[in-house]
Amino acid sequence: MSDARRVLERLLRKGERARLRGDIAPASLPMTEASAREYLALRTLAERDTFHAQVALAERAGAIAVQRDSHRGDGERLLRLTVIDLDALADHLGIALLDARVGEAADLLARWLPQFPVLGEVLDAWRNDRKVRGHGPEAAPDLADAARAVQARLADVAEERILRRESARLFAGRAQASKRLEQLTPWLDLLTRGALATDGVIEKEHVWASLGLRREPQPLLIAGSGTLLLDEGVELPLATVFLGVPLDALQGVRTTAACLLSVENLASFHDAARAPDADRALLLYTGGMPSPAWRRAYARVLDALPAGLPVWHWGDIDEGGFRIAAVLAETASAHGRRLQPWRMSPATVQRDGGEEHVPPATVLTAMCRWAERAGWHDVADDLRARPLSLEQEALPAELPHAVEASR
Repeated sequence: MSDARRVLERLLRKGERARLRGDIAPASLPMTEASAREYLALRTLAERDTFHAQVALAERAGAIAVQRDSHRGDGERLLRLTVIDLDALADHLGIALLDARVGEAADLLARWLPQFPVLGEVLDAWRNDRKVRGHGPEAAPDLADAARAVQARLADVAEERILRRESARLFAGRAQASKRLEQLTPWLDLLTRGALATDGVIEKEHVWASLGLRREPQPLLIAGSGTLLLDEGVELPLATVFLGVPLDALQGVRTTAACLLSVENLASFHDAARAPDADRALLLYTGGMPSPAWRRAYARVLDALPAGLPVWHWGDIDEGGFRIAAVLAETASAHGRRLQPWRMSPATVQRDGGEEHVPPATVLTAMCRWAERAGWHDVADDLRARPLSLEQEALPAELPHAVEASR
């Protein structure tokens, strides 16, 4: 790109911003170090002649007005460039203006707007020259691909799918089709979250799992005492250590456990399965963010449990952990159960004096919001009083079967 083109494109962007603000005064650039450093850096006569010639072409196209210093030297030294016709300048440079680019994006995304209202917010942000997830209207094709993928997964919630195999199926014929879903993860998150901004780092495994996508097949891991009721009348005795069964095979459970405890992380699940009196708790490993298929299996377990049996969840004390809890709480509530937090409040965590991690304010706000969506208003209050971020693996496994339901 030539030095003159860089300056003219800078002038074009300034003119676009002025148009968006509704400024009446034409946009201009003084040829100073701050605004046109490329011009002042020219060292040879040939370089200067080339710059002047390219500016003169834009002037002849009726796009800009040029102020020259007629009182010094040859009178060709440039003092200021001013936009006369922004559209003409865009045509001269071969650049589509923002409103045209947003218009193309809106046409591309129109079919998805009824299903994903957040796309309207995306287009409004782009019209106002604001980035969304770091991108402008040029990202519309990626967002359309993400919408197509989410729609396909919502129509197929009965099954979990292998991430790259599903990506290859959805985008067959594309370059790197098997990796396309991974490339679209920020947009998948936007569509499933229904919000423009993120509350922190996107946990991609959670995003995929929320759509029933896994890197590898994920069985339902369950531990405790009792009997699993599977397809075709098959009954399988539970093992305290754990058993893994296909999600769609589980139809119910018979157990003498005193509570149900879902566990977010695998290491903590195994620790809990080996904790004292583990046979008195029925343990489920969520696999991080529980997928739709996992939640259906969870619902079948809930429906099979005695009325009044406490239902708990133990996860990370972070934004992802409380988001998972909110998803589980919604499923539990739909089946007449109240999900309770286990060791997910600063007030219930006894630390050994080690350093505590305080989340950034925006992340803390998100944690509290998800906690409240889970119905855990007292946990949210505790977090505000003592901000804390803690992975559950940092805590030894303890089980809640002997603890009276208090929250």
